[in-house]
Amino acid sequence: MAGKLEANGLWESSRMMLPEHKEAIIRAGRERDRRIKPIIDAQELELIERALSESLRGRAAVTVRLWGEYEDTELRGVVTSIHTHSREIKLQLGDDWQWIKIRDIIGAYR
Repeated sequence: MAGKLEANGLWESSRMMLPEHKEAIIRAGRERDRRIKPIIDAQELELIERALSESLRGRAAVTVRLWGEYEDTELRGVVTSIHTHSREIKLQLGDDWQWIKIRDIIGAYR
């Protein structure tokens, strides 16, 4: 019995985890993977603005790189509207469209 307790009894019970502990471990992992938003310099900002305005004027497709806390995403479409007061662009993605905050854009190219 002592051998069974040592082999499985003590360690077996430590394998069980409360849901609160599991959630805390997952939250800590997310916090560790969280990224800081990069600072866009003036030259890069000008390139982004130029690509967006050329897409709007010429109805040309543009790829927009969006910052995310855990990973960046890229969307490709045509800019159909730029709202300067709300600092958003409307990107046509095939048959669908999406409003994108300009502050979330970290890159744009044709």
